[in-house]
This record gives sequence, structure tokens and C-alpha cells, in this order.
Amino acid sequence: MSAYLGLDGFRFGWVAVWIDGRGDHGFDYSARLTRLLAMPHARAMIDMPIGLNPAGYRACDLRARELIGPAVFLGARRDIWTFTDMAEANRYYWAHEGKGRGVSAQLWNIKDKIREVDGVMTPARQVTIGEAHPELIFWNLAGRVRLANKTSAQGREQRVALLRAWGFTKVEKWLTLRHGTGIGRDDLIDACACALAARDSTQRVGGEEIDPRGLRMEINY
Repeated sequence: MSAYLGLDGFRFGWVAVWIDGRGDHGFDYSARLTRLLAMPHARAMIDMPIGLNPAGYRACDLRARELIGPAVFLGARRDIWTFTDMAEANRYYWAHEGKGRGVSAQLWNIKDKIREVDGVMTPARQVTIGEAHPELIFWNLAGRVRLANKTSAQGREQRVALLRAWGFTKVEKWLTLRHGTGIGRDDLIDACACALAARDSTQRVGGEEIDPRGLRMEINY
């Protein structure tokens, strides 16, 4: 039976969670995204920008931020990884796009992951591999209500409860098994959310913008 993959980056690589149509589920991790995407799957969702313009904020990010707030990072652009540091990037973007149109530390810290995803994506692969945002997924699963901050005890309990309700009955055990792997608690939870989007999502924000490589800029949830 075909599996549905959810992927999220962490400090040492990527974590992938899978769930199939019967509800069987598991997780794996690797330093290389390509190894995890080689796992047989019907559909995959990645918590990382797919589709990048050289300038400006993506419309899908702006729309998602309207729905769930600052959990959506703005400023993902093509070739952001070519700058030597965040200060240089921001000087460039401020000069060309206006003060305040730079990148945040959170976005800068995932630039190499953005580059890795961009390196494997093609318009043909986008048929089965899409971008998702865990907070948008949880917002939708909770009845379009914003949850408590994901780093708080209440927020994590809310998210774990939703995952259990939607088929991830082993998630609490997994959270004890991740120790020593480098996978953060939130990374594993977010990958589970992305797997649910891979299995169930029929909604998205964006999709009208196409980047220079022919990739749609959209966020599924």
C-alpha cells in the first residue's frame, strides 16, 4: 500500500514520517533529503519553501501569514544561499527592495535546506512532492483555530492530541525514541503534520505564481 511522506529539516539533516492508507506509520531520518525521497510514496509534503523568485515576498507566504501569523517566515528568495552572511544579504535586499524587506535569522538559518530542496525539485516532481506548513495544517485540523505556541507545553499537547486523533497513535513513543538522533521534538511533530497533508490535503494558499524554474509557489494544508 502506498505511503504518504512528511518531511522536515533538523540540525543534522532531515526527518521523514510516513503513514499509509491503513494507518500504519513510522519514521526515519537521514543527512540527505534524496535518500528519504527515494522511499516509495504516493505523495510527499516538505516543510520548506518550494518555488523561489529572485526578489520580493512570495504571495503564498503573505496569505499564510494572514491566516496563522508570524510562524510563516517571509523572504525566501532564489540564490539567498550565495550571500556570505545575513548582514550582506540584508544590505542587498534593503538596497534593492526597501528597508525592512530583508531576511530573518530563522529564514537565514535554513537557507542551505532551501537550496537542497531547490536542487531536487522540478515541475514534474511537483506533481507528487509539495510544500506544506505544519502550523497551517494544525490550524486546519483544529477547526481553523490558532493553537497555543508550539514551544509551550500546552501547544505541544494540543498538536500531539490532533496527531493521535488523525492516526499517529505512536507519536508519543516516537518522541522518546528521537533522543540521540538530533531530531527536535517539534521537528518530529511537524513532519507528522506534513504526512497528514500528503495523505489528506485538498487545500492550498497560492499556486498562481510560477518561479523562473517553472515551480509553483503554493503551500498545501
